Amino acid sequence: MFKVTEAAAEQIRLAATQGGTDGMALRLAATRKEDGSFDYLMGFDDSNDEDISFKCEGIDVVMAPEYVPMLDETTLDYVALEKDNMQFIFLNPKDPTYVPPAE
Repeated sequence: MFKVTEAAAEQIRLAATQGGTDGMALRLAATRKEDGSFDYLMGFDDSNDEDISFKCEGIDVVMAPEYVPMLDETTLDYVALEKDNMQFIFLNPKDPTYVPPAE
């Protein structure tokens, strides 16, 4: 199951409001690079009949069925990787470059 943290959900709602995309779902996708690592994509979009859709932390999330195997068990978070530099990160144990966060 894909998860969205509370911090990520808050930032997603803010981005939707600022971008005029309120009411649209968050679309997720992933591609595998030549080295085996994943490249993650996200944006606001309408869903279609073939999409897998669910709600997490109040966010409507959609993805095409072909991305489910890569994104299952992933957590989308919004964190400061450097001081004053917040960004979205995908924590995906299926990605060969994944390193679990330090406690």
